[in-house]
Amino acid sequence: MKTELVANCQRYEGWWIVDVPEVRGLHTQCRRLDQVEGMVKDAASLLLDQPESNFVVTVVPQMDDETMATVTSVKQARERLHASQAETANASRQAAARLAAQGLTVRDIGALLDVSYQRAAGLLAA
Repeated sequence: MKTELVANCQRYEGWWIVDVPEVRGLHTQCRRLDQVEGMVKDAASLLLDQPESNFVVTVVPQMDDETMATVTSVKQARERLHASQAETANASRQAAARLAAQGLTVRDIGALLDVSYQRAAGLLAA
């Protein structure tokens, strides 16, 4: 069973100061957030004498409410975009199949769907 660790990260003078409350004495610092997980696993491994693979790290940046609201807004917009892209791709495949079933050429399907004939062929192959 893996041990879950929360890495609370606070920005200070160009560094991320990292505190992990689940492991007594586990405090570290990193230049970038993408380094936090590795640093925490390494330190936890040394402090608890367990392999790094035993740990799951959740990185939690501590920032002001307005900044976090902006970040959350961007993430939600990205999720909506991905959902919309998936819906569009599915609808495009269905439309291409329907048009092909009516005997249209790949070039005509591409023209109707406003995509290249190569993309239309890809939609039919999917």
